[in-house]
Amino acid sequence: MKKIVLGFSGGLDTSYCVKYLSEDKGYEVHSVIVNTGGFSDDELKKIEEHAYTLGVKTHTTVNAVKSYYDSIIKYLVYGNVLKNNTYPLSVSAERLSQALHIAEHVKKLNADAVAHGSTGAGNDQVRFDMIFHIIIPGVEIITPIRDLKLSREQEIEYLKNKGVQMNFGKAVYSINKGLWGTSVGGKETLSSKGLLPEEAWPTQVTATDSREVKLSFVKGELKGIDGKTFAHPTEAIQYLQSIAGPYGIGRDIHVGDTIIGIKGRVGFEAAAPMVILKAHHALEKHVLSKWQLNWKDQLAQFYGNWLHEGQILDPVMRDIEAYLSNSQQNVTGDVFVQLQPYRFQVIGIESPYDLMNSRFGKYGEMNTGFTGDDVRGFSKIFGNQTSIYQLVKQDADGK
Repeated sequence: MKKIVLGFSGGLDTSYCVKYLSEDKGYEVHSVIVNTGGFSDDELKKIEEHAYTLGVKTHTTVNAVKSYYDSIIKYLVYGNVLKNNTYPLSVSAERLSQALHIAEHVKKLNADAVAHGSTGAGNDQVRFDMIFHIIIPGVEIITPIRDLKLSREQEIEYLKNKGVQMNFGKAVYSINKGLWGTSVGGKETLSSKGLLPEEAWPTQVTATDSREVKLSFVKGELKGIDGKTFAHPTEAIQYLQSIAGPYGIGRDIHVGDTIIGIKGRVGFEAAAPMVILKAHHALEKHVLSKWQLNWKDQLAQFYGNWLHEGQILDPVMRDIEAYLSNSQQNVTGDVFVQLQPYRFQVIGIESPYDLMNSRFGKYGEMNTGFTGDDVRGFSKIFGNQTSIYQLVKQDADGK
């Protein structure tokens, strides 16, 4: 019997894949779930039980939370990356980490094929396929949902006919939860207008009182919250999520261009990522020079777009990561953030590297670093080439 490794989440699509591949196609199915921060120990145990109930031969859980942060999320923070100024690449980033671990599991089991539950209309199919082609070339890739062009309703009917018991009401929405946010897709996101109902959001709003939190960064990484320090930034992210998530912060709908050229909408909630990115950016604006910020923004935008399109293995990504890492040497300090229902506001920062330093002047009031005569001379020199250009143009135009 041929062995196939299935990237498994326990949701509707991958549950369908287990039944289809084992009972309809005769494969020995080995499921693997790569936890990138979206599951508790209890949830992982239930997913494992569900996998075996469906009929897998083996089920493996890979804890990739810290490696996911160290290899990808860290650089998204350094770059303040938001796709289309909106989306923190919640699913985009974790899919690449998952694909890499799934490919390693295929090699470990010497499997004949690999499968994933992507549809034919989104980005994930490209991300998974491309990583597999690079890491495990020659291994057959099987994608039942994409190949059979199945709707969610057809999947539900199939599983019911197979006697599978799941929360099919919940399966109406496609939910992908990870360390860097949770995406939510449903009928409301299939067209250009429509909001997700309150009950569709995985984290319900229960916090109503305003709260101030202090985020402590060390060389660009979140290491402390309200005086509490953490051994690894992933722990700080999860702790902040537990505080900010109940406020309903970070909810939005992202509209973007898919890798395959069509537009797509997806809901997401990312309380901790959005607070961290805005807080980190606020700190950077105080401690970095204008040209550091300028070039970092340009490189980070490319990095985010190329990552979104699955190109994590392109060597240019290592080059940009080196620049982003080097830019964080002075990004150390505390950022103060006010949390309120559905919104937050950065109040300010404190840092020993703060370039907004009263020793050198106060913007709009006075300065101590130079005189008015210095500015007169500087202004003339700074605009000298443009003055020459305008004078030469006037003479040439006969004016």
